This record gives sequence, C-alpha cells and structure tokens, in this order.
Amino acid sequence: MRTLSIVLAGGEGKRLLPLTLDRAKPAVPFGGHYRLIDFVLSNLANADFLKVIVLTQYKSHSLDLHVTRTWRLSNLLGYYVTPVPAQMRRGPWWFAGSADAIYQNLNIVSDERPDYILVFGADHIYRMDPRQMLEQHIQSGAAVTVAAIGVPAGEAGSFGIIEPAKGMRISRFIEKPADPLALAGGRKELFASMGNYIFTAEALVDALREDAEDSGSRHDMGGDIVPRFVEAGDAHFYDFGANLVPGCTDKERGYWRDVGTLDAYYEASMDLVSVDPVFNLYNEEWPIHTSPSSLPPAKFVFEEPSRRGLAFDSIVSAGTIISGGTVRRSVISSGVLVDQGALVEESVVMDRVRIGEGAVVRRAIVDKNVVIEPGARVGVDAELDASHFTISAGGVVVIGKGEKVVA
Repeated sequence: MRTLSIVLAGGEGKRLLPLTLDRAKPAVPFGGHYRLIDFVLSNLANADFLKVIVLTQYKSHSLDLHVTRTWRLSNLLGYYVTPVPAQMRRGPWWFAGSADAIYQNLNIVSDERPDYILVFGADHIYRMDPRQMLEQHIQSGAAVTVAAIGVPAGEAGSFGIIEPAKGMRISRFIEKPADPLALAGGRKELFASMGNYIFTAEALVDALREDAEDSGSRHDMGGDIVPRFVEAGDAHFYDFGANLVPGCTDKERGYWRDVGTLDAYYEASMDLVSVDPVFNLYNEEWPIHTSPSSLPPAKFVFEEPSRRGLAFDSIVSAGTIISGGTVRRSVISSGVLVDQGALVEESVVMDRVRIGEGAVVRRAIVDKNVVIEPGARVGVDAELDASHFTISAGGVVVIGKGEKVVA
C-alpha cells in the first residue's frame, strides 16, 4: 500500500493580520517555539506517513525555510517533507483554490503512484493518529473519508457541516450554513469537517480533472470536490472523537482548534498554560516536532524585595531572561527579555521581544522583535491601545512585528 500526503499551506490568513502581514498563516509561531504547520507534520510523521508535499503560495518564504531546515527525513529511504510553491504548470496563473493547487501538481501524484492520498490542512492545533482514519477508509471502500468533529450547533456556521446517513456515510455536506440552529433540529452538536481528507487516489485524480474543466467551480476541496462524492453516495466521515493517540488523556481526546482568527489563536495559546492543560505539549509518546534550539536555557534573576524574576502558570522558552520582572499565565517565546518591575499577564510574547523596566502587558499578542519601552502600558487603556494597535473582537491587543511601544 502506497500513500502520499499533501498539506495545503497556501492560504492568506487575512483574519490573523497583523501576524500574517509578512508570513504565511502556517508559519505563524505558536506555543513558544513551534510553527502552526508543525502540528500536522508531526501527526503525519509520528504515524509513519513519510512522503509529504507542502503546497505553498502566499508570503511563503519563512514557511519554506522552516520546512526545508526542520523537516529533513531520510532521502536514502525515499522519505521527504518538501515545500512545493505555485509553479504555474497549467498556465500563467496562481492556484485558483485548494483543489486547483493539487490539480496543478498531479505530476507528483503520477511520479509517486499512491493508492491513497491524504489531504490535510496546515494550520490547526491537534493531535491525531491518521492511521486509524486510513484503516476505516480502506475498509469502507469509499472514494473519500472526511475527518469530522462535533461542534456546538450555534457555532456551526463557521464550518463545513456533515449530515450523517446510515453507517458513516455522508448524506449532505453544507459549507458554512446560514442557519445552523435550524439545521440542527434541536441537536446540541453537529459534525463539522476538520479540513482533513483521505482519498482513494484514482477517484481524486478523476474528480480533479473534471473540476478543472468546470468553469463554474471555485476549485475548492471542501466546497467542490467533496460535494461531488457526496452526491455520488461515495463519501464517508471519520469521527475524530474516536481517535486514540498514544500518551493522550481522556481530557485531551478530541481536542482540535481552528486558529483562523486572532481570538481563536489567543484562546488556543491560553489552553497550553494551565496546570492540567486540555492540550499537553509534554506528551513524549506523540511529540510535536520542530527545529532544535541552540539557545541557552531560560534564566530567572534577582531575588530582592523590589525585584524578583518570577513566572507563574506560564511557558517560558529557551534564551529568555526574566530579569526582575513577573510573568503570569503567558506563553513566552525564545530570546525574550522581561526587565525589572515589568508585568506580563495572559499574553503571548514571540521571539526577541524586549519588555522594559516597569512596563505592563496584559491580554496581548506581541509579535517578534517588538520593543516595549520602560513604563509603557499595553492592555491597560483600551482607547489608547485602539489608536495604535489592532484589537481583536474579543479585546485582545495585537502588536505587529518589529513595532516600538512608547510610554
């Protein structure tokens, strides 16, 4: 049995601005020293799916570098994770959609001659053993199997919704329904697509070729390709809640976050820092892989009445120095300096940020290389913050890469 994994990593990520101002969404840092794409690639690698292409498009430089430098598999054994940018193989145009992205790279499918193709998204936070989904797909004989997760009926308007039929068959697939509560018919939850699919290779290739000839198609995997198979009665779903991952507790089972908005990104980050987190980065049986750091360990200095380097319920990454400041319920990335008297609370602070003496940072996302000058206030005066920075719908202050915050 031969498999090929395709990771769709070409989205613009407009709802994550300014974090995606000069990087692709899957390259956005997360959890201290990971990138969003590390989560899907770790799931595939841990499950021994070791032939992976990453289809990129928008602002892909940092993503390409990360994948190339980090995800080096054994060429001797024919394994690889490789970024594939838009190459205009079918004409002078970019990818018109996720289905077109795969269609324009069918030469890779022809070279690999897989029996089954895994098509997974690049920007979700979760652990999954995709071998279990593939096993169900093979046993069902379906053309496509869609990974599905239960979501509250009131939130279902943001997802592709699956109407189940007998067994695991999909009777209807509704992309972002306008009235999900009516669709639910009193049910508290609906099945939503996770954006992860497994196809029988021949069926996918045929569908992509037909879709390419359809001038009315949006050339989207969830919006066009999957519905084709649903209409033909050849689409099944896989219940992600039944997936068993080594080292995961019952509390973690079924954890999946779409971090497509600033608030979703922030909330997923805060999920990491509790004593008993709902998503545990410290699972050694199913690790999340990323580039190894050559930075020194984190350092906490000064123990005097007026200045103590302290961190509570937080993740503090390598190379950080908490120099007489205090950090609470925050994710601190590599190489950060928190100076004396500074206070950081419920925030995400990315690489090489400088937080000056006496500064305050609350409920904020601070991108790389930001300088917060001594005495500056972030997340304290909402009106002042709104005049200088992006404010999420949930009130989180977001400071773009390399900015300077003055007192």
